[in-house]
Amino acid sequence: MGISVFTEIASEILAFARMTTKKLSTFSPIVMNNYYVYILTNKSNKVLYTGVTNNLSRRIYEHKNKLVPGFTVKYNVSKLVYHEAYDDIRDAIQREKNIKKWYRKWKVELINKLNPQWKDLYYKL
Repeated sequence: MGISVFTEIASEILAFARMTTKKLSTFSPIVMNNYYVYILTNKSNKVLYTGVTNNLSRRIYEHKNKLVPGFTVKYNVSKLVYHEAYDDIRDAIQREKNIKKWYRKWKVELINKLNPQWKDLYYKL
């Protein structure tokens, strides 16, 4: 097989992928939430961290296994206590920015509304 055959096959695969993706997003009755704002805490619930992601399960796994260095590794923050889903990344990012500006008291009230016992929600994803 020549390079042109591989190029042609690759073009057909890409065209099919575009067509399939368009069909799913345009005609599917299922609404998919692809972006998440989440709040994590440590074991003693003293530290709060707010983040945004397009794959909540993967991202919390990374926090729990300390795969990405930073704040959550430094302060041992890995318990998922709150999350919200969004269809548009811009909405999710704006919500994350807003929550990060909040007083701790407001964040605690938000968590308490949906998770009053502050259980780790990761295992229910």
